Amino acid sequence: MTDISAHRRIVLLGSTGSIGTQAIDLVQRNRDRFEVVGLSAGANLRLVAEQAVALRVPVVAVASGTHDDLATALADAADAAGVTAYDPELLVGPEASTTLAAREADVVVNGITGAIGLEPTLAALRAGTTLALANKESLIIGGPLVKALAAPGQIVPVDSEHSAIAQCLRGGRAEEVRRLVVTASGGPFRGRSRAELADVTPEQALAHPNFSMGRVITTNSATLVNKGLEVIEAHLLFDIPFERIDVVVHPQQMIHSMVEFVDGSTIAQAGPPRMLVPIALGLSWPERIADADVPVDWTRAQSWDFEPLDDEAFPAVALARRVGEAGGTWPAVYNAANEVAVDAFHEGRIGFVDIVDTVSQVVDAYAAEPASRVTDLSLADVLGADDWARSAARHVISG
Repeated sequence: MTDISAHRRIVLLGSTGSIGTQAIDLVQRNRDRFEVVGLSAGANLRLVAEQAVALRVPVVAVASGTHDDLATALADAADAAGVTAYDPELLVGPEASTTLAAREADVVVNGITGAIGLEPTLAALRAGTTLALANKESLIIGGPLVKALAAPGQIVPVDSEHSAIAQCLRGGRAEEVRRLVVTASGGPFRGRSRAELADVTPEQALAHPNFSMGRVITTNSATLVNKGLEVIEAHLLFDIPFERIDVVVHPQQMIHSMVEFVDGSTIAQAGPPRMLVPIALGLSWPERIADADVPVDWTRAQSWDFEPLDDEAFPAVALARRVGEAGGTWPAVYNAANEVAVDAFHEGRIGFVDIVDTVSQVVDAYAAEPASRVTDLSLADVLGADDWARSAARHVISG
């Protein structure tokens, strides 16, 4: 496990996404504490090349393109920066991030989006590296596999809600916790009825009120699928039963989540609705990085609101509780069906409310599959359920 007092070597998976770019910002502001020893990206060769040259990263991995494409992008970036004699190791292909995650490092930040993050998560855990986990899907779909590999304290949550809970839990012992309270912004459509969501456009769904994220996560925040996934993640990370995990709508998102204790007290973690503090803690846990972000301005008048979740308009959280309680391969089915439905929505093939309706139909159909009753989970079981759900979702969507 990571020595908290030492200079940390960081492998950053998903470096060109929102989590990755902010992590690089933090590293560049704290060069005395962190060194990036590996970067991986999907298809944005230009940006990952610029990042690699700026940080002189010794290993660069990409999922798409060719070895020559990546080498050319790196050469162009080096020329533009006036850098000479930079010749990193290159990894190319679908397994590149998994290979990189297994390399020697102190912290692996998994900022990949989607189910493809599972195998890199498992690789980092097998290597004994501290895993700063922003890829919630890998824990959710591979829960028992991930938990079986993870040593105590090896996973540091990077989701703002789970980072907040981890911070709040420092205020009491495990047996003193009564419940977890996960906050939700409510997304851009908070307060709308199901009927009023029928004509939502992809552009509207991507207009998150507080955070700037990728297409899938932003859409999941609009449908509240993201909050459903976070409820499952909270259960797995903190070993709290689902009936003791609440969701409350907090539009300002200044409180990132809370922990209620048995004596009636509640500890909340507050900060601006940004990801810098959770990412910084992922890099440095359990230490804090000075000035990672600016604090709340308590001298300014402001009001914070809290509302109950509307399960009728946004049924994704209740459905997530159902699959989470079922366990096994069920969460993988929920996640995979949603990824297919989100793509179909942005391609104009289904409406906004059809996203969760599609997931619900796929989950209902899965009850008839023998794989739904698997309890001794393997990676093949998870990947098989993922494939089945994607096919089932495409069938539902095509009508």
